[in-house]
Amino acid sequence: MTIQKSAILIVMTVAVFMVACSSQPSRQFEKIVVEAPFPMDTIKVLIYPDKDFPITEYGAVEGGEAINTAAIAAAIDACNKAGGGRVVVPAGVWLTGPIHFKSNVNLHLGENAVVSFTDDPNDYLPAVKTSWEGLECYNYSPLVYAYECENIAITGNGILQPKMDRWRVWFKRPEPHMNALVELHEKAVAGVPVEERQMAVGENNLRPHLIHFNRCENILLDGFRIRESPFWTIHLYMCNSGVARNLDVKAHGHNNDGVDLEMSRNFLVENCTFDQGDDAVVIKSGRNHDAWRLDTPCENIVIRNCTILEGHVLLGIGSELSGGVRNIYMHDCAAPQSVHRFIFIKTNHRRGGFVENIYMDNLTSGKTQRILEIDTDVLYQWRHLVPTHETRITRIEGIHISNITCEEADAIYELKGDERLPIKNVEMKNIHVDRVNKFLKRSENAENITEKNITYTELLNRD
Repeated sequence: MTIQKSAILIVMTVAVFMVACSSQPSRQFEKIVVEAPFPMDTIKVLIYPDKDFPITEYGAVEGGEAINTAAIAAAIDACNKAGGGRVVVPAGVWLTGPIHFKSNVNLHLGENAVVSFTDDPNDYLPAVKTSWEGLECYNYSPLVYAYECENIAITGNGILQPKMDRWRVWFKRPEPHMNALVELHEKAVAGVPVEERQMAVGENNLRPHLIHFNRCENILLDGFRIRESPFWTIHLYMCNSGVARNLDVKAHGHNNDGVDLEMSRNFLVENCTFDQGDDAVVIKSGRNHDAWRLDTPCENIVIRNCTILEGHVLLGIGSELSGGVRNIYMHDCAAPQSVHRFIFIKTNHRRGGFVENIYMDNLTSGKTQRILEIDTDVLYQWRHLVPTHETRITRIEGIHISNITCEEADAIYELKGDERLPIKNVEMKNIHVDRVNKFLKRSENAENITEKNITYTELLNRD
């Protein structure tokens, strides 16, 4: 080839490359700066293109009888190929199987729109890469699923409402289900590749999440309602940068946490209402060997201006925390009726990891068992299901609780550390409880506990 032809070829190649690049739509983002007692990266949320893709234009049929999985998938695909926009679910009841996201898609639930999910497990096959209580596996597809997507959203004030008849039967965790959990646990210990951990078989009955976003970036969840869930309700797994705001979440089945942030970072949860059968807001970072392999802490999370109508805790940390948890800030939240604990940090001698720089400020509740509880020996059914393959103690330090008011509590705090690595540097100030029912405080294997202005009106059982 001559020098002149080579030069022409290079110029043409550069020109084609420039045209290809210029054809990509420019992205505009809402940039959210969040105040916290630790450095927070700016959170980015895509400003979606002004293009709508109504599911009715892709064959969706309203009424709650026709299954619209294919029509919704076609609308999402068209939206993604067009460079992004809104996939619109209009008013009505729309029955579907799993919804799988693609990048740059905003699933918009219109006024009086109800997305009703089937409860036939076969509709959620083939299995997808997900996790079960901190262990990665292939399982039934979550009802709403995204994997390695960027710029995804669910907005509008419609409802996500799964049918629950089959899933409720699976709540019971019979023997085959427990055997499956042991199998998954042992595969993780042995380092079996995730692709070989196929759990959506037989009577394993590992229920799918309602929403599971896995390894995604720039997420917006805004304004919609949730009514019931087969498993964890909103699970943000190994994700970066996002907002969950103005949500109304109600789910009272087994393991129905409100929102679980696991090995994720740079998230804001605000102005949400949670009514849960389990914990409200939960911070996790994987279980044992899987988490040590992934080595990804959960960090830089702010939760503010939320209301917990019912739930076990306002803020739960663990027990899956083997990758570490740091820089968590909950403030200006309330549980008007009752909550088991304001904050519960739970781990065990198999977890390892760390918990540090946790802040809770300006919280109120009607009734609670504990304002703060830390327990380093929480194993649940796993104590007898599987052996301890490796001992790793969780480092816990830097817990700051301030400006708390509560009408009634069994105790103000209870700290149960591990003597091999005691809890350190817990600060509690400006806490008032009208009536303390059982005891004020208990602490073992904990160092440098600072108290300032902790008051109560009535102590029924002095201990």
